[in-house]
Amino acid sequence: MQPKTHAIIMGGSLAGLLSARVLAKHFDRVSIVERDFFPEKPTPRPGIPQSRHLHILLNRGKIILEQLFPGLENELIAAGAPRLAPKSIGWFSPTGWATHFTPDVNDLIMFSRDLLDRQIRRRLTENTNVHFLEGGTVTGLLAKGSGAEVAGVSVRFRDRHNPANINEQNLNADLVVDASGKVSQTPKWLKKLGYEPPQETLINAFVGYATRIYECSGKLSDTAPVFVSTAPPFRTRGGALFPIEGNRWLVSLGGGDRDYPPADEAGFLEFARSLPTPMIYDAIKDAKAIAPVYSYRGTENRLRHYERLPRYPENLVIVGHAVCAFNPVYGQGMTVAGLDAQMLDECLKKQWQRYPAGNLTGFGRDFQQKLAKLHTIPWTFAISQDSRYRGSEGAKPNLATRLTIDYMDLVIKALTTDAKVCQAFLEVLHMIESPAVLLHPKIALKAIAQFTSRETALPSPAQISANDR
Repeated sequence: MQPKTHAIIMGGSLAGLLSARVLAKHFDRVSIVERDFFPEKPTPRPGIPQSRHLHILLNRGKIILEQLFPGLENELIAAGAPRLAPKSIGWFSPTGWATHFTPDVNDLIMFSRDLLDRQIRRRLTENTNVHFLEGGTVTGLLAKGSGAEVAGVSVRFRDRHNPANINEQNLNADLVVDASGKVSQTPKWLKKLGYEPPQETLINAFVGYATRIYECSGKLSDTAPVFVSTAPPFRTRGGALFPIEGNRWLVSLGGGDRDYPPADEAGFLEFARSLPTPMIYDAIKDAKAIAPVYSYRGTENRLRHYERLPRYPENLVIVGHAVCAFNPVYGQGMTVAGLDAQMLDECLKKQWQRYPAGNLTGFGRDFQQKLAKLHTIPWTFAISQDSRYRGSEGAKPNLATRLTIDYMDLVIKALTTDAKVCQAFLEVLHMIESPAVLLHPKIALKAIAQFTSRETALPSPAQISANDR
């Protein structure tokens, strides 16, 4: 009789939850070790400090989640998540209002991050081989003999009712998945096992944002959702106003180059008033706030190059923000977590084709190399935006990235007046199409035409305000 197989996931955030859904198809038992105790209702928890802020699930991410959890979209809507047609959203781009048309992209489903995580956790409990080990802090990797193979993790468990009651356990596993996010300790643990820690690429534009939730009443009831982009280096401030479940509106204000929005009520409103369009300020100045202002500034881009390690242990993979963390203001994180899960599924299927089920020889290294290629496009997008800020620190963009930045400026300028350019840009933004679409002659000619136009420079805030609707 073949022995039972076991996979352990470090971290119960979205990357960990989606990994669990995939691993449940390939392993007899899947254990999610999570430091927090999950709340019964969709409320924030310490392990996801950014959950109070705006989360947008791109179309590609929505498709992936629906494939992993059929019917999830309808469940979110039934729980109160609003469905928004793209044409109903006002987008104030770096060069002004984007043209209004009916884009060929699916509706957005808006929700709090807490609601999404709760729904996915509930669906995972339907898999009898998925187990949540709450209150557990992973303290290290277990290795076999010479350390060539990871054999599990050591965990310190807290008692939910008596936190002082600590229980140390070693948990054995055939595969260990690090989905613990930016705070991942795997580089340190690998060093203890005799491996080189991965090189890191860090780019920090010192972007911070603040969020507040309002009751849907008064002028907010008649307000259209709006997203106001920053335009670094000329304009460091932006914001967004979107409805979420519970008949509430979530307002996030952000700024780069340390131009952080204040967390007090007067400062928050003044920051909203300073945006190049008055839509957000007018909507909230007399609205009823039902939560404090919450701030978040952990927005640096961090890429850990596990794919470059000269030696890599068997039976270990790293996913999500534990390997590649993007500035969350660009809304890529949840969708990339879905892409990571898809890649994990595909690589395991190919592994079982090469070897008998359960043999993971070479799997970890192969997966990290494929994942690095998968992350190239979203990583390039994030750093190309953040490198525009004057105070951005870390690795500087190479020539290819600088050319990408210059070309994207022209595309964004063209989309304010051309529906086809705007359509193509949104398809790329939602990861439905490859960025190569923006190089198609029909798009490129319209973008390059902006270079020869008289108004090639970004408009000033005063000019933009004058043209505001």
